[in-house]
Amino acid sequence: MAIRLDKNEAIFRNELILAADAKSVNLDNTLTNLFMLIRNNGARINMRVKREHTFQSLIEYMENLETHGNMVGLSEHKEAAEDWLRCNLVNLVFRGNIVKEKISSLRPVHLESFRIRNIAQTRDYNSSDQVFLMLRMKPEIMESLKEYLSKGWDNVTKNISKNQKLDVDSAGILQLIKNIQIDPKSSAQLKNVRPLLEEQANLFCDDILRLLVYKDSIPRNVFIEYLRTLIGFHLSLYTQKAIYLLPKMVKEGTRNVEDDFSLIVDVTDNFESRVSRFACEDMERTINGLYEFFKASFEINAVQKRYETTMPAVDSVDQWLSILKNRPDNFDSYYENKFNVILDKFKPEEEEDKKNLLDCVMYEDTFFDKYVMTLLKAKGAYQYRYYQQFLDAISMKNTDYGFLADGRSRKHPRRAVIGSRLLETLVQILVLEPATGGFSSRSLSIDELIAKLRSRYGIVINGLNESRFNDADLETHLAFKENVDAFKTKLRQIGFYTDLSDAYILQKIRPRYKFKA
Repeated sequence: MAIRLDKNEAIFRNELILAADAKSVNLDNTLTNLFMLIRNNGARINMRVKREHTFQSLIEYMENLETHGNMVGLSEHKEAAEDWLRCNLVNLVFRGNIVKEKISSLRPVHLESFRIRNIAQTRDYNSSDQVFLMLRMKPEIMESLKEYLSKGWDNVTKNISKNQKLDVDSAGILQLIKNIQIDPKSSAQLKNVRPLLEEQANLFCDDILRLLVYKDSIPRNVFIEYLRTLIGFHLSLYTQKAIYLLPKMVKEGTRNVEDDFSLIVDVTDNFESRVSRFACEDMERTINGLYEFFKASFEINAVQKRYETTMPAVDSVDQWLSILKNRPDNFDSYYENKFNVILDKFKPEEEEDKKNLLDCVMYEDTFFDKYVMTLLKAKGAYQYRYYQQFLDAISMKNTDYGFLADGRSRKHPRRAVIGSRLLETLVQILVLEPATGGFSSRSLSIDELIAKLRSRYGIVINGLNESRFNDADLETHLAFKENVDAFKTKLRQIGFYTDLSDAYILQKIRPRYKFKA
C-alpha cells in the first residue's frame, strides 16, 4: 500500500523516547562515537584530515613519526608494523575480504581514538547518543570515565603526557593521532534532554562507577572489554524496558508508572532445556510488544510535531504525555486535516489502496487515532524488522558477551541468556558494595547473586519466587532447578565459584580483587 507521508511525518526516532535508530549496530562504532561525544561535551565534530584512512596512509603517518625520531625500526619492519595495526590497533569492516576490506576506525582503546576513522564505515546510528544521554545523568561519573580514558594525553599541549605508564596499544594510538587535528567547529550538538527511563539511566551510571573501581587493577584492554559489554547490556535492557513501559506511560499520562519488568534468562546453553520455553515466552512478549510501542511512539511524535513550535522547548516527554491524557479542546481538528492531506495524495489508479486504508481505520474513534494508525500502517512493518535487528546487535546475540541467543530457526526462537563474558562483567560489578569513601568487595552466596540480578536488572534465574509461578507444577520446579545448576556451573567455569565443601554456608562467589573503602 503506497501511503505518502511528508518528511517530518516519516521520522520515527525521537530522542525523548530512544535516541538510537533501530539498525544493526556495531558496538565498537558506538564506543568510538561515544568517546567523541565525551571528549567534546556532546558535540559531533569533523576532522581536518579528509582523506580516507587505509593501511598505506597509516604507514605513512608512522614513517613521518620515524622521520621525527618518535619511532625507530619501521623502515626495516613495515610488514610487522602492518600486522600490528591489523591485529591490535584498527577495526575493519569485511575483515579478510581482500576486495571489500576497509578500515573503519582505530580500536576504541583511548578517548582520542576517534580522530582516525572513516565516517562511512563508523556509523553508529545514534546509539552513542543514547549512551551519552544516560551518562550525562551523572556528570561526575562521566568526568571520571573521561579522565581514565584520556590517560596519557595532554589536551593543553596536544601531545603525549610525560611520565605516564601506558600499554603499548594506547601508546601506538596516541602516536598515530597526535598530528591529526580537530576542526574546532562542531557539526552537531546533542540536545540536552532527559532519558525516558531515568532510573535505568542512573543504574547504568552506577555500574560505570563500579567499573571504575577496577581501573588500576585490570589491564586497559580488559577494562574496555567490560565497558563495551556493559554498554551493550544496558542498551538492550533499556530498549526492552522502553518497549514494555512506554504504552503504560501513554495510558497513564505520566512517566511515573510501576516498573514491573522482568525477564527469565536461560543460562543452560541448551536450546532444548526445560527453562527455555519460559525464556522464549518472555522474549516473545517483548517482540509482540513492539506494536504497542510503535503506536505509543507515533502518538507522542504526532503531539510533539503539532505543539513544539508554539510551546517552549521541553527536555522530556512529560508534557506530551500530559496532553495525550488530557486532550485540549479542538484537539482533533488538526489531525483531521493531516489525515485528509494523506488521503488526497492517493492517485486515481490507487483507489483500491485508499479504500484499504479507510477500512483499516474505520473503527478508530477520532481523527487523531486514524492519523496515528495511518502512520503505523505506513512505517510499522519497517520499524518492526529493524528493531529486531537492533536488539540482536546491541545484545550481541549468540556470543559469549550476549544477552540474547537463538538457534536460527523457528524451533529455537530468541530467548534471553547470559553469556560467560557478560556474566563475568556483571559479577565484577555485583561483588562491590557501597561503603564510606567508596566501594568494598565481598563474597556472595549463589542465592544472593541471583537475588541481586533480579532486584537490580529484572533478570530472573530462579522463577520460583515470582508471583506468576505461585502455582508452579513439578516440571516448572525442575526447569528452574536445572537453570540454577547451570548458573553455578557457568560461575565455576569463569573462576568465581568453587565447591570447597558440602556445607552450603561455605559455597561462595569470591571477588578476584579485594577492595576496602
